[in-house]
Amino acid sequence: MNIQENINYNRIAEAIDYIKANFLEQPNLDKIAEKVNLSPFHFQRLFTEWAGTSPKKFLQYISVEHAKKILKENQSATLFETAYQTGLSGTSRLHDLFVNIEGMTPAEYKNGGKNLEINFSFAETPFGNIIVASTEKGVCFMAFTKDEEIGFIDLKHKFPNATFSQKLDLFQKNALFIFQNDWSKLSEIKLHLKGTDFQLKVWETLLKIPAGQLSTYGSIAQQIQKPNASRAVGTAIGSNPVAFLIPCHRVIQSTGTFGGYMWGNTRKTAIIGWEAALTDSEN
Repeated sequence: MNIQENINYNRIAEAIDYIKANFLEQPNLDKIAEKVNLSPFHFQRLFTEWAGTSPKKFLQYISVEHAKKILKENQSATLFETAYQTGLSGTSRLHDLFVNIEGMTPAEYKNGGKNLEINFSFAETPFGNIIVASTEKGVCFMAFTKDEEIGFIDLKHKFPNATFSQKLDLFQKNALFIFQNDWSKLSEIKLHLKGTDFQLKVWETLLKIPAGQLSTYGSIAQQIQKPNASRAVGTAIGSNPVAFLIPCHRVIQSTGTFGGYMWGNTRKTAIIGWEAALTDSEN
C-alpha cells in the first residue's frame, strides 16, 4: 500500500460518482476519462490496475441487475451452506476461518475505556486512508478517514478515557494484510470489540459472507434467528467498529440497491465492484 494507491482510488471514486450520476446516458470511455482529467488510454490502464478489470466490466459489477442476480442465487442456499462450498484459497476465502471476535467485558470499557491502553496507526489502502487501533487483546477499531486528526478524534470518541499510543503492532499488521490479497501471510486476526450480545452476533454473521457475494438485512436477521429484527440488524451493521474486515459493505437492500455506508456510498460501491472483479478473475 502506498500514497499512489490512495491517489488512484480518489480518481477511480470520482469516475464511479460520474458513472452513477450519468448511467442513463451510458457514458463511453472517452467521456469518463475526460471527467477525471486523464487520457482514455491512461484512464483505462489506471482503472484496470486498480480494479483488476475494465471500466465497462466494473460497471456491470456495480449495477442493480448484477446485485439482484447474486441475491437470487444466494436464496437457494444459506450463508452457512455457501460457506462450506467456498474454497480456502484466494480472496474468496471466508473471513470466519481466521477472524476471531472477543467481546469486551464491562470492566474493559467501563468509564469510557479508562483501563484500556490502545495503540493506533494510519495506513493507505486501495480505498483511501485508514486508522486502525488495538488493545492488548486485538483490533478494537478500524475506519476510513480523510484526515488523521479526525480519525483520531473518532477513535477517542469510542474510548474517551483510554490511554493512546501511536504505534503499529502485530494485531494491526495482521488486519492490514487483508488489503493486499496475499492471504498466505495472514495469521489469525483477533478483534476485541465493544458491543452488545446482539451486535456481536450480527458482526459474526457478517464474517460468513464470502468476498464477491452479497446479502440483505432480512437475510442476516434470519441467520441469527430473529426474522422480525431487520431494522435492529441494520442498526447493528451501521455501528460496525471495524471497516472492511467485518464486511458490512456486503449487505444491501433486497431491491439490489446498495444503500448507505458509514464511510460513504461511493466507497461501498468501489469495494463491492473491486471484490467482484477479484473473485471473478479466480473462477
